Amino acid sequence: MQSSLSDPPEGLVGGYKGATEAVEILVVCFSAVALYNSIELVAVILLTFNRYTGLYFWTLLLSDVFGVVPHAVGYVLAFFGKGPIWVGVTLSTLGFYLMVPGQSFVLYSRLHLLVQNRTLLRGVLYLIIFNTIVLLVPTTVLTYSTIYLRTEPVIRGYNVMERLQVACFCAQEMFISALYIIETAKLLRLRPARDAYRNRIMYELITINVVIILMDVALLVMQYVGLYILQTTLKAAVYSVKLKLECAVLRKLVLLVNQRASESSSSDRENYPNFVNPLRVTADVTRPPKTSKSHSQSPWGPMSEVNLG
Repeated sequence: MQSSLSDPPEGLVGGYKGATEAVEILVVCFSAVALYNSIELVAVILLTFNRYTGLYFWTLLLSDVFGVVPHAVGYVLAFFGKGPIWVGVTLSTLGFYLMVPGQSFVLYSRLHLLVQNRTLLRGVLYLIIFNTIVLLVPTTVLTYSTIYLRTEPVIRGYNVMERLQVACFCAQEMFISALYIIETAKLLRLRPARDAYRNRIMYELITINVVIILMDVALLVMQYVGLYILQTTLKAAVYSVKLKLECAVLRKLVLLVNQRASESSSSDRENYPNFVNPLRVTADVTRPPKTSKSHSQSPWGPMSEVNLG
């Protein structure tokens, strides 16, 4: 446990100096979980998507392969003092770039499925970009300065910035997850008893986002009580679990959107006059022709790139 802001975090400079075998076992276990989840997730992503394109696909894949994996491997190398210190720290730092901000981009890339406010969507994107630049640049500089300079002002600055970074990224992810919960709750209030299956999907969406928030809170608490080693190691495992939950969220959202489109189509069919056989109608006779896109398209955009089979 880190005792003072003037002390460098244990395990960052010159590897772990403690003699606690339990800590070493936990570090190995958490890292192994992160790597296992990451490898499994690659297969899940490639089998889930029909087309390997789009912001959601690439943010999910890059955050996993080039985020979780190098962060976990780099931290293990730095923790056990294997090889030059800059190798482990650089791998861990580069992995952090794609793992943590990458998770926020993953959340943002599916936000449009529930949120139709373009101003809000743009604001969330600007928030992610701003926090990524403002938080990562000084933290990276202070990390290498702590390792190679080791002066008290630098170490104190690193400890403060590290806590601030964890708090800001956790708050950012909790904010985006809260948007999902709010928008899903709004859909539930629109037709509270219309479809039990549809409502179950939305309750599952809310539960998954609550779990994501709780994991962020756990990392934040560990950081502020001084458990730097466990927090840093557990972070890769937690983010690998978050990415696996993303696939579950995506499937639920696709089911929800497809069901909404199906309801819209069946509602149109109910509006036909009694003397019209809807099975033999090839055009919409209940409304005048439209010059814009067909009304049958889902308001959340095409979902053909995901395979639910």
